[in-house]
Formats: sequence, structure tokens, C-alpha cells
Amino acid sequence: MAGFVKVARRDEIPEGSGKTVEVAGKKIALFNTAGKFYAIADTCLHRGGPLGEGELEGTIVTCPWHGWRYDLTTGCNTDDPKLKVASFPVRLEGDDILIEA
Repeated sequence: MAGFVKVARRDEIPEGSGKTVEVAGKKIALFNTAGKFYAIADTCLHRGGPLGEGELEGTIVTCPWHGWRYDLTTGCNTDDPKLKVASFPVRLEGDDILIEA
């Protein structure tokens, strides 16, 4: 574990959007939904699509390549919960966003 690492500032990720960041060599998709931040692995399990570029609806992100959907709160695929991408704890310190990876 790398511990918590600063990856962005709140104003860099507007509500309803996402961004790909890198922590300890891992690509992580970071999202802001309703002012709450979530972090999951950036790589879709289907064909490796970039989840950080996906469309966000509430706490569900849709992979931009083939439409696989993941719940940001768990990392689980919405069609088959046994398929799961890693999720990472997020902490806020002032305006800084930190991820534990």
C-alpha cells in the first residue's frame, strides 16, 4: 500500500464528471457525483476501456468503448456483480483529494 496520496483538487473534477489519475503506477478513475468522490480501477474488465472517460449517471459509470456499467460505490458491474473492478478509499483534506492505493 502506498497510503493516501494527493491526486487532484476538488475544482479539477466538476460534479458529474471523472478524471483518470495515477497512484503507485496504477491508473485510477476518480469521479465526483453529488459532491462525493469515488475511485475505481480505470480499466474496464470487458476490453480494457478507460472508465475515467465514461459517462457518469449518479453513481454508475458507463465504459465509453462497449457500454459496460459499473457502480462506483462497490466497483461491481451492474449486470453481473461477480465482475468487479478494484475500488479505492478516497479522503478529502481541505480542497485536496487523496486516494489510498
